[in-house]
Amino acid sequence: YLACEALKALREEQIDVVVVNPNIATVQTAKENADKVYFLPVTAAVVEEVIKKEKPQGILLTVGGQTAVSCGLELFEKGVLKAHGVKVLGTSMPTVQVTEDRERFAAVLRQLGEPAPPCQPAATVEEALKAAATIGYPIVVRTALRSEGQDAYDSQELRIIVEEHLPRFEKVYVEKSLKGWKQVQYEVLRDWMDNCISVCDMESVDPMGTAAPADSIVVVPAQTLSSAELSALQ
Repeated sequence: YLACEALKALREEQIDVVVVNPNIATVQTAKENADKVYFLPVTAAVVEEVIKKEKPQGILLTVGGQTAVSCGLELFEKGVLKAHGVKVLGTSMPTVQVTEDRERFAAVLRQLGEPAPPCQPAATVEEALKAAATIGYPIVVRTALRSEGQDAYDSQELRIIVEEHLPRFEKVYVEKSLKGWKQVQYEVLRDWMDNCISVCDMESVDPMGTAAPADSIVVVPAQTLSSAELSALQ
């Protein structure tokens, strides 16, 4: 939906639009939404070839979900976007880099006085067990700061997970698990002068860890939070 609205806004401004999306069944790739559509995988290598051919002035990543963001981040870090003079529209790449790195993002949250799940790196099983004892179970073990993780509810489960990963990775990250927490989202519109409007709040029926946010049923407005909690979040 978000990508389609972005495409409509670009077309209304008479901007030529090129879409890269392998899904032929989505509205996003309908011919009325774009001037050109490439039914190709959204990978850095593929998108780089499209950029060479189409020579776009800008690229819009944040409306394309995690796949588009990860692809754009790789293109940015490899210098592909700069080499071809492609400007990133919307959220800047330095900001995306912070949000994609759990350590840097947690540091920003701490600077703002906002809570973040505690996380510690561990290079041995003993370090992981010590970190988990400090953080408290349940915890989630990740092999990289951007990766999905595995939940451990006690030291025995943690030992099995870490012993499985450490031969293949230099270290793992032990982080407080938020499985079972409520999932609440706010739709916020922000313009270039930093004016912000909170459009609505939404609450997922499923708690965290049960289903991916995109697969969870969402209720509008949120049903189980108090007025004080909703006001604070807003």
